[in-house]
Amino acid sequence: MAEEEKQEKKIIVDEDWKKEAQREKEVVAAREAEEKKEKTTESQRPGGPLPEGSLAALISMLATQAMFSMGLLQIRGEEERKPDLDLARYNIDMLQTLQEKTKGNLTPEEQQILTNTLSELRMGYVHVAKTLASQ
Repeated sequence: MAEEEKQEKKIIVDEDWKKEAQREKEVVAAREAEEKKEKTTESQRPGGPLPEGSLAALISMLATQAMFSMGLLQIRGEEERKPDLDLARYNIDMLQTLQEKTKGNLTPEEQQILTNTLSELRMGYVHVAKTLASQ
């Protein structure tokens, strides 16, 4: 009878082990499914994944806002908007402030991007302002 009890205990232990292993597999599978869902959600962003944060990205963001404010950029399907020179000037001023506050702390490439962007935006601003004044 002692041998029969040992066999029964082994069977119970084996069944418990199988159940525990199955639970662990289910937990791991659920975790992997959640991670896959998160990755899929990130990659399905309307504009794709976000770029790395950098000075060039900040400059680009402010320049885009300035160009949009000047009416140089339009959103497809939307009614054309009148230029808002005050808002454009604000964004250009923000870039100028960024240039002043980072003077001596930028790489040559970063300095060149900022200088060129400011120059192009200022020329665009003058062109738009002259166009509006002549209307």
